[in-house]
Amino acid sequence: MKKLLLAAFLALAPAAALAADATVGPLKVEQPWSRATAASAQNGSAYFAVRNTGAQPDRLISAASTVAARTELHTNIDDNGVMKMRQVAAIDVPAGGEAVLKPGGLHVMLMGLKAPLAEGQKFPLTLTFERAGTVTVDVMVGKPGAGGAHMTH
Repeated sequence: MKKLLLAAFLALAPAAALAADATVGPLKVEQPWSRATAASAQNGSAYFAVRNTGAQPDRLISAASTVAARTELHTNIDDNGVMKMRQVAAIDVPAGGEAVLKPGGLHVMLMGLKAPLAEGQKFPLTLTFERAGTVTVDVMVGKPGAGGAHMTH
């Protein structure tokens, strides 16, 4: 029985290590993650979900990290059939709802990486919300083609 419990724990441990959720006011930042970058990459990105359990909407207004010279909030748009990234001033988090930052959509752009993002690495990302304030989360770096923190590595 002990061996079975140990095996179950070890199987779940990598997923648990990815779950670096953080709470600020009524907001919960869930499963922040990033993809590993090539040695020559200048930029990277970070993804996560923000759940708002409050009765008031909020907005993510900025992000900062020690791994990059600067960060920006971005979205992807379809410009006559060509996908392009664009900076946005803020990301809305509706009351009782969520904002999901994911590849191909909203994301935090890490510009001017100081070093490549390596698989298995964690780095701090400080998020500032208009109402709830500031929270720092640990972002887990997955494989270069990772599809999300919930994906197996």
